Amino acid sequence: MAIESLLIILVALLILLALGVPIAYSIGISALIAILQTVPLDISVVTAAQRIFVGMSKFSLTAIPFFILAGNLMNQGGIAKRLVDFVMAVLGKLPGALIVTNVGANALFGAISGSAAAAAAAVGSMVKEGEEEQGYDPALCAATNGASAPSGLLIPPSNALITYSLASGGTSVAALFLGGYVPGMVWALCCIAVGVLLAVRKGYRGTPGAFDWKNLVICTLRALPALSLIVVVIGGIVGGIFTATEGSAIAVVYALILGICYRNITLQSFWNIVVDSAKMSGMVVFLIGVSNILGWVMAFTQIPQAVSAALLGMTDNSFVILLIMNVILLIAGTFMDVTPAILIFTPLFLPIVQTFGMHPVHFGLILVYNLCIGNITPPVGNTLFVAIKVGRTSLAKTMPYMLCYYAAILFGLLLVTYVPFFSMGLPAMAGLV
Repeated sequence: MAIESLLIILVALLILLALGVPIAYSIGISALIAILQTVPLDISVVTAAQRIFVGMSKFSLTAIPFFILAGNLMNQGGIAKRLVDFVMAVLGKLPGALIVTNVGANALFGAISGSAAAAAAAVGSMVKEGEEEQGYDPALCAATNGASAPSGLLIPPSNALITYSLASGGTSVAALFLGGYVPGMVWALCCIAVGVLLAVRKGYRGTPGAFDWKNLVICTLRALPALSLIVVVIGGIVGGIFTATEGSAIAVVYALILGICYRNITLQSFWNIVVDSAKMSGMVVFLIGVSNILGWVMAFTQIPQAVSAALLGMTDNSFVILLIMNVILLIAGTFMDVTPAILIFTPLFLPIVQTFGMHPVHFGLILVYNLCIGNITPPVGNTLFVAIKVGRTSLAKTMPYMLCYYAAILFGLLLVTYVPFFSMGLPAMAGLV
């Protein structure tokens, strides 16, 4: 029954997605079709409705709308330019200074805004003029911008990690947040390494002259209020001063005050930001609620146990099992967004990795890192297409450079997967795991 149910869910889900049905409805309908084998229609529909409300009624879910609102406030708050100037002051001497700056600013802005596409649009637009003036290849710039933007999704505050915490049954958000720093930095450093190598090959130089310490101090002071958001929110959560939900509310207040002080948020723009955040939050929370139906169906039909038995029946080598999982997640990420993929694959794969002793925090960071790659891989790849649009180039010209970035990012995935220290080091030092 479990294997039949899983096949029904996968086939129905693929057909519905191919027909253009929204992902939330596709998940709910495919789960209902699977459970109708064993449960009458009237009972299954009522139970499904109950599971939706149970899934959406968790207090910890409040953190997601607050972090979305805080990110949108930051997007409109005029911080992108300050972050670009700060990173340029730090990394400007490296070959290909502007593309290296693009990577560093994407990591910072993506972490603050919570959106890879927003980072690619905002930061890419900021550095584009300078890249054109210095004769940089637009395709290389677009590839660098797109490839590095998802790194910020791993650096807290991260809605993807909050979603995983809920899907995994309550993994510590503080441990996930602290654990996300190193994988996010690994992603960014891989992109910087490729960017520098390509810049050297093309003869792009860093800024001339000696290192300007005065400029660094000025740019740091200008960027400090925005950077302090990460310190205040994450420091408070990890230090046990407040919960992730309370921290998300503090982030909203902080972002609003910052936007007002920068004179970039008016009453009208604030209303538009709230409306946009409400729409986005409604979609995400409803998706989480509907995915609760899928979780119920999986538990009822014992799909996780069947998948676990099938994988462990093929091999008991944890190295091979993790490799198979990564391949499956990479394929799924090419046509699914991060949030629904987390909700679908966490209950399937987490029980398996726990059989050979992997910590839920470690697996969560592998999962999120892997699925974030889908942001920059066609056919979905919305972040990649935003970067191409900002760079005014084409996919055909950008993809040769993207292949170099894919190789480096996948190398980072292998490090995060097979070297637990990259995910568990900081949480362990803080006594959270």
